[in-house]
Amino acid sequence: MSKKYELVPYKSIGEFVFGMNRYDIQQILGKPISSGRYGFPVEDRFFDDYGFFYTMFSNKNLLEAVEFFPEFTEEEINDCVENAYTKEKFGSDNPAPLAYAKLNGKELNILELWHGPTCAFKDMALQILPHFLTKSLKKTYDGKDAVILVATSGDTGKAALEGFKDVDHTKIIVFYPVDGVSPMQKHQMNTQEGNNVTVCAIKGNFDDAQTGVKKIFTTPEISAKLEANNMLFSSANSINWGRLLPQIVYYISAYCDLVNAGKIAMGDKINVVVPTGNFGNILASYYASIMGLPINKFICASNSNNVLSDFIKTGVYDKNRHFYTTISPSMDILVSSNLERLLYKLSGNNADTTKELMTALKTVGKYEVSDEIKAEITSKFFGGFCNDEQTKATIKALFDTDNYLCDTHTAVAVNVYEQYVEQTGDTTPSVIASTASPYKFSKAVLEAVSEGTDLPENEFDMVEKLFEVSNAPVPAPLAALKDKKARFSDVTEVNSMPQYVLDALNIK
Repeated sequence: MSKKYELVPYKSIGEFVFGMNRYDIQQILGKPISSGRYGFPVEDRFFDDYGFFYTMFSNKNLLEAVEFFPEFTEEEINDCVENAYTKEKFGSDNPAPLAYAKLNGKELNILELWHGPTCAFKDMALQILPHFLTKSLKKTYDGKDAVILVATSGDTGKAALEGFKDVDHTKIIVFYPVDGVSPMQKHQMNTQEGNNVTVCAIKGNFDDAQTGVKKIFTTPEISAKLEANNMLFSSANSINWGRLLPQIVYYISAYCDLVNAGKIAMGDKINVVVPTGNFGNILASYYASIMGLPINKFICASNSNNVLSDFIKTGVYDKNRHFYTTISPSMDILVSSNLERLLYKLSGNNADTTKELMTALKTVGKYEVSDEIKAEITSKFFGGFCNDEQTKATIKALFDTDNYLCDTHTAVAVNVYEQYVEQTGDTTPSVIASTASPYKFSKAVLEAVSEGTDLPENEFDMVEKLFEVSNAPVPAPLAALKDKKARFSDVTEVNSMPQYVLDALNIK
């Protein structure tokens, strides 16, 4: 076929995303499309998870997504999309561009997900989530305020704060580990504007923050107090399905970009490489594959907190290990919440099995999956990790070889991808998720590319120095932070988080 598959990213989640009408699809498929609301061949299955409906057409010539979100009208979805993914927020008409680089003779297809207002991949979901949430509130809880609780290892917090600032009928409270985020991430959060935002550090790590937030969610007394004040809880973490949903789309977008660039033909398989801690971003690619996206292998890249890579190799998930504070802090996680969703799917949607595993994790800190689930994971996933020294070496090698500057998390993904190719010999074209601007981690990146150079003490002086060394443009949102004064400086104990939330909401 000569037709270009011109994906319009995020233009309309509720309609066909390749600009093809129903007649075109019928001609390609060689079979009629149902006249029902969803418009997919009657005999084709659809994917159903947590009340949302999807379907993908997939063959040599066609990969097509059709309407889901039946609770929303096409106009409502378009309104959400048009307001979330603007040129002003993402810098261009393509929020998720592919960049191409070379390293050690291999061509790298790097999916840059950090061109949004907070310079991290979390923007892809958290710019649209507030729009979906406010419309949902009107449909189901008209008149109530949503209290958004967030635990963050750095990027989610700022992205959620930026997405929800001054959004009607919402309040957002973000908790982050006091010593577990980069100076730039901390400054981003503590300078956040908005009349409905609160930021607080905790004396602990990300797992402590996440556990604390989950405990607040599940404490009936606190929920009752919110109910009495016409409020309800929600989350902007990836435990919220609304976080995962938009992330599915950019893997489809990347695939179409590869097709249009002549890197692959429609229907060819690709690998997906994702630096991951909480498992949400790589899980989104897995859902995309269930919907029809031809993915050969999911390559899960970890830092020294390698609980996920160990699990993929052994089938044993064991959080009883040393916690490392690394230069890729968004991956400093030992309890990966979204892995639960994968286990549910691989167990045949068996809630009892999933609950049993999660109970074991909570009580003894480990679990082991069945041989059947282990075989499924091993066949689909590859797990690898690298330490801080290897991460810096990868940043330098990529910069020296092709003048491409990447952040610490992306470097972990590139390093593990190289391990994968070396161990397997698999040369399937691969998409590597780049999750943050290098300037969010300027100290570590600067140490990597200018080894032996005296570093400035100030974070923003480091940004300027890194620009001098690399000539890579500094994202405008980060450059604008330099002169902003911190609004928030609270620090609390983990066991004081429930009371902190009530005080922040002025609830007695």
